[in-house]
Amino acid sequence: MRITGRTVMMLLVDALLINLAHFASYFLRFEGAIPPEYRTTYLITTFVSTLIYLISFAVFGLYNRLWKYASTGELLSVVFAVTVGTAGTVAVIYFTAPMRFANTVAALLWFTVLFLVGGSRMLGRVVREAGLLAETPESQKRILIVGAGDAGVTIIRELKNRNYREGRPVGFVDDAPQKQRMHIIGVKVLGTLSDIPRLVKHHSVDEIIIAMPSASSGVIRGVIEHCRDVSAEVKILPGVYDILNGPADIRAIRPVQVEDLLGRAPVKLDIEKLADYLAGECVMVTGGGGSIGSEICRQVAGLNPESLIIVGRGENSVFEIEQQLKGDFPGLHVFTEILDIKDADKVRLVFQRYKPGVVFHAAAHKHVPLMEHNPEEALKNNVLGTSILAEAADVVGVKTFVLISTDKAVNPTSIMGASKRVAEMIIQDMDKISSTRFVAVRFGNVLGSRGSVIPTFKRQIEKGGPVTITHPDMTRYFMTIPEASQLVLQAGAMAEGGEIFILDMGSPVKILDLAKELIRLSGFEPEVDIPIVVTGVRPGEKLVEELLTQAEGTRSTAHERIFVAKPVAIDSRQLKKLLTTIEARGSYLKRSEVTTLLGTVIPSMSERQAEVVNLLTG
Repeated sequence: MRITGRTVMMLLVDALLINLAHFASYFLRFEGAIPPEYRTTYLITTFVSTLIYLISFAVFGLYNRLWKYASTGELLSVVFAVTVGTAGTVAVIYFTAPMRFANTVAALLWFTVLFLVGGSRMLGRVVREAGLLAETPESQKRILIVGAGDAGVTIIRELKNRNYREGRPVGFVDDAPQKQRMHIIGVKVLGTLSDIPRLVKHHSVDEIIIAMPSASSGVIRGVIEHCRDVSAEVKILPGVYDILNGPADIRAIRPVQVEDLLGRAPVKLDIEKLADYLAGECVMVTGGGGSIGSEICRQVAGLNPESLIIVGRGENSVFEIEQQLKGDFPGLHVFTEILDIKDADKVRLVFQRYKPGVVFHAAAHKHVPLMEHNPEEALKNNVLGTSILAEAADVVGVKTFVLISTDKAVNPTSIMGASKRVAEMIIQDMDKISSTRFVAVRFGNVLGSRGSVIPTFKRQIEKGGPVTITHPDMTRYFMTIPEASQLVLQAGAMAEGGEIFILDMGSPVKILDLAKELIRLSGFEPEVDIPIVVTGVRPGEKLVEELLTQAEGTRSTAHERIFVAKPVAIDSRQLKKLLTTIEARGSYLKRSEVTTLLGTVIPSMSERQAEVVNLLTG
């Protein structure tokens, strides 16, 4: 214990309080008059116990704490210190001085010392909080917390610890009947969710924080509906995907996003299986600077790989994820390679240099309209690039190779979708002859990824509209980036070789409904403030996406959200012929030739050949 002027003052105050506690204990025990035979005992025990209590307080660190920030931990320290001090006092008196000492005095002494010493310690916090509550600047935000559970309590505590600089809570709302009118850490539960509009007006609420990180998207939509016509800004404490690194934190609070309204139950990961195939391995991620690739890198980094190789063509995005990982995981060996996966020589060189044990192949051209106008690039990158990577993986003995695929590969009508279906075929065909476990993981649209519909809608809303959709009945499957990445890792852990894993995407979402919801979240009314314009279906687009062909069907796996497509026969001879043609003539293939070429291995593409020719040449 470091002796300072403050410490000396606290010791003197504690000594005074211990003496006062002794007097009170004897006074209460003997109803105001200490008998003569107990007076000597009183004087000796007061002196002895004062020393013992002060030593106990010092041992438990009661003189090394800032009590104005006291919490449960500090209170427990006081309880332990007083208990040990009382036990020490009783022991010394009983075993060293055979004098009179009433048992009830010991109990009263414990209580009075705890009350006086503990109360003096907590007085600073009480005064501080009372002072803060008395300050109500006009500029200070008034906050209503939705959800009086652990997350809501954490937010209240954080607001208090920050001296209410971020705002002052006016109360909770919660639908639980047993919580109504209750006070939780000094803040009252004012009503239920349906009371939000009235409470916002009555208490002049500036901000509503939804503190229910485990709530379903349906519950969140219900809360948003109650907040629809209020003037207060609505924010949310994100779900578990966004706060995996720690408990609820006020810094994680952000505006409500469409992802919050489409979210589903958290992914249950088999950490033991993930660790079995990733811990201690050299892991390579192609397309590591992209939306999915970078998130796979983050997830892998937390599973103790020996090293992580980030492969990408765009130097800025690769640099960004490299710097982030080096900051978050300083002990991890992170290497970067700026690489075009169509460069066979460089690919072989990189695989020979690192000899990865696991590869996640997320590099791909994915924009349907762009690939309709640049079909040869879809073939070179998505087909030839996958073939080059697969061959390199086989040569160096990669244990598991996971291709990131798409629902657009099912009965494809677009060049992009067809190119990804061929990539799946390459993986399945390679698995037949290689010791590497080659698998593919197929899923739908990812919310928030670069080039996805959400960022496009946001830009259009910021400009005042219109928001454009291609068809009022168009639907798509959606999944968040962390959710998709976690399921990709889990599928890789389950790989035996040759599977096409299909992720449970939930129910399809109408793009029109998505556009309307995003407009409302931005504070506008669809078709009133922001118009919605139907532009027509683009070449290669489908109104409804599928995750399976009719011939495939599925079988379940050990994971409730992951399925396996039943294998479909692949014509290896035609596939090799296709690859040879792309390798020889890739950049010189005409658009009509690309469709014809893809039709040799994918029946649905041969059916649309005439349509594509008419659209693109006529």
